[in-house]
This record gives sequence, structure tokens and C-alpha cells, in this order.
Amino acid sequence: MTKGKVTLVGAGPGDAGLLTCKGREALEKADVVVYDRLVGEGVLNLIPPGCKKIDVGKRSGEHPVPQWRINQILAEEAKKGQDVVRLKGGDCFLFGRGGEELEELVKEQVPFQVIPGITSALAAPAYGGIPVTHRDFCSSLHIITGHKKKDGELTLDYPALVRLEGTLVFLMSVSTAPQIAQGLLNAGMEREMPAAIIEKGTRPDQRTILTTLSRLGETVQEKKVVSPAILLVGKVASLSPQFDWFDALPLKGKRILVTRPRQEGSRLQSRLEELGAQADLLPAIAREKLPFVLPDLKDTTALLFTSPHSVACFFEGLWEAGLDSRALFGKKLAAVGSQTARALQKQGLRADFVPREYSGKALGAEMKAAGFLTPEDRALIPRARKAGPHLEEALKEMQVPYTILPVYETLLQKSEEHIDPRVYDALTFTSASAVEGFLLSCPGADLSHLPALCIGPETGKKAAETGMDVTLSPEATIDSMIDTLTGGFFHD
Repeated sequence: MTKGKVTLVGAGPGDAGLLTCKGREALEKADVVVYDRLVGEGVLNLIPPGCKKIDVGKRSGEHPVPQWRINQILAEEAKKGQDVVRLKGGDCFLFGRGGEELEELVKEQVPFQVIPGITSALAAPAYGGIPVTHRDFCSSLHIITGHKKKDGELTLDYPALVRLEGTLVFLMSVSTAPQIAQGLLNAGMEREMPAAIIEKGTRPDQRTILTTLSRLGETVQEKKVVSPAILLVGKVASLSPQFDWFDALPLKGKRILVTRPRQEGSRLQSRLEELGAQADLLPAIAREKLPFVLPDLKDTTALLFTSPHSVACFFEGLWEAGLDSRALFGKKLAAVGSQTARALQKQGLRADFVPREYSGKALGAEMKAAGFLTPEDRALIPRARKAGPHLEEALKEMQVPYTILPVYETLLQKSEEHIDPRVYDALTFTSASAVEGFLLSCPGADLSHLPALCIGPETGKKAAETGMDVTLSPEATIDSMIDTLTGGFFHD
């Protein structure tokens, strides 16, 4: 049997964007992922479907999988011919036990690689607006573990740390903060030395708490700080109010649910996270291309596209039939919404008609008012298998012959876990079917007055039927949704 290998990957401090490119590539190829508690949820979401996941996370005073057993698991899985990724929070080696894991792999003659990660000792202060070194304050950085030994004692050379006159960053030190502070004070460090506590660094719910050395231990207890958190002691902590860019992001502290299909939703999720939000992806629907026979296009004078996905599936079928965009020469093209129009643009085509409102109903009504189609036209409508009747009704009123071409179907998706919608500051929906899929994941939940941001009146109507407090995005675009969220959405 072919021997597999183990790749130690530093997952970074929590923000999935801080996972290295090489680390992400390793994840995408993995057969097995063995991961820690401190690995961010966004990073775990990058693990490919079908990959075996093994949780070996440790908590303070609780090690459900002892280190010796973790070492064995890595070797055992690799010996099965598997590509194993050992996903470790932060960096692989900084106050971790990556070295012990490699010793076991060497002993068992298992090939391995190491992909370093960004440590929270640097990333958390950066997200808190604290440069760990600054020529006007200090010229050295010292990273220290605050983790107690098995006998319960924390042995640090406090006088040496004070003499260094650099920035001190303590990891794994929430429970020992009072002892650390007192040790530094006893060694002669000034009582008013600036200090910072950064909890859940780089994550959407990060807290940056500024204090002084004399109140460091007391502040940890008063603010009920939980791990993961770092303690930073040094004059550079005083720069945080000036440089704290993360807390200044417009959606910082907001938790938003994204219900779009996974690939589309990931793009919206990333945009929201860039603005500071905690954006959770719940793919409430999935879209699957249907097999279809392309009709003879000679008699077709107009094509009416109702979604970007209808464009993508139609042109895939066009290509499979040995044709391309040239087959649509001289035909009128209508698109529901600017995103659908952009999907046509990617095919090298310009939409001749785009309604002001995002709906099939608006497309029909506005085409009729504008005289875009006449009874001499013959329309083809590539669309989902199930769709509203409004566009067809408008075509019938205009006496325009048409053909429906189902090119994909929308499937409702139910989450494996029950969703509590009341933990969210906003729910986002881009289709009525996304609302229906969302309801499957929270049956019986009280949705009254929950703020929902919707694209299109049909989507808004479906959400409003559940009791949600609905706001319609002015335009049928992700940019418009984001502008609404960062505008007055949370202040009305």
C-alpha cells in the first residue's frame, strides 16, 4: 500500500483570510484533517466535503484526546495511504506540541511537511491597533507562555523580563494574569505601564480591552475574559485608540446570516467579513443544472433571462450543442436585474432590456409598457423548473408566443443542525426559495420582528409572511445589499 504523508498546517489565529495560500492548498487535497479547538470556524469550512475530520481539541484542564494518542492518530492515518493534514491553531510550533508530533512521525517513518501559520501573538495586536514594536517606544518583542506546569506553578524570570524593556506578549495566560501582573510589579515594572487584553483576536467578536499593569489581573476578571486571549504589556498598547482599525469597521459586532447557495454565498460572506461582521453561511438552496434539448433558435426572436444561473446553464447547453454566442445574433435579450445582465456580459452580450425592479413580474410589465416585444416576436425563457407565473401572464397579455426552457432546478436545503435565528442581527435572502429553505432549518421558531434584508418584492413578501421585519434592497445586487447594511439598516 502506498504510504501517505502528514502536513502540519498552522491555521492562523481565527480569521480564515489569514490562512496561508499553501495551507489552503494542503487542506483542499486532504483525505483526513486532524484539528484543534482554536482553529477558526471559517478555516474548518474550507475542509472539502467527504474529508474525514477528527476533532482532538483541548480545553483548559480537559484533554479528551491525550497528546500521545494524537501522535498515534497522525501516523495511523498516514499509514493507510491517506493525505493527512494536522491543522493547528496559530503557528505549528509556537507553544504548541508540533515537535512531539514530528518525533512520532520520524519514529514511524512517515513522510511529513510543515506549513507555518500566523501566530496570534502578532495578529491579535495588529487587529487591535497595536504595533508590537515602534521606534519611539521599544525595539524588541518577547513572546512568553503563561501556561502553568503540571504542578500548578508558573515559573518566569520576571526581573529579566523587566530589564528587556520590550513588548511582552503572553499566550495561554487568562487564568494566570493576576500572577503575571504581580510578578512584573514586584520586579520593578511601573504600575501605569500600558497593557492590553485581546480576546478572540482577528475574529468578528474580538474584544480589545485597554488597562494598566496594576489593573491587568483585576480587569481580566471584571471583563470575564475567556480564551483564546493574549495579554500584552508595553508602551505600544497606548497606540490602540489611534490605530484600532478593526473596531472601526462598519459592521463590527454584527452577526449576519447568509442564505445563498454555497458558492454564491461565500462571496457575500467574504464581503461582510471584510466589513467586520460575523457572517454565517447557511446554504438554504442549491441549484442543479437540468439536462435539456436546445430548441431550434431560427424562429426565436427574443430570449428572456430571469437569473444569472439561467444564463450560465443556458450557455453551457449551447456549448454542449456545438454552438456559442454567435447563435444569438440579432435576437433581443432581456435580463431580470443587473447581475443577470452582467452574466450575459461575461458571454460577450449586452442586455437590451433590464427592468428597474428585480422580478419576473416587473420584467413583463415594463416590457409591455416599453413595447419591447410585439405579437410578431417569439420568446424563449431559459429558467428554473419552477417559477412564478407573472412573466408568462404578461406575455399572454401582449400576445407574444413563448417557449419555456427549464435549464435548472432549485432544491431546498436543510441544515444538519437546528438554527436559532434570534442570535442574528440580520437575515439576508436573495430569493423566495431561500426563505423556504431557511424555514426548514428552524421549524417552529419565532421569527416575528427579526430584521430581514431581501432582494426583490417576491422574496420580501415570502419573508414578511413569517413575521419578519423586511427591508428591500434598492437594487438587485450584492453591492446594494451591502450598502443597505452599512447605511441605515441597523439604525432605523
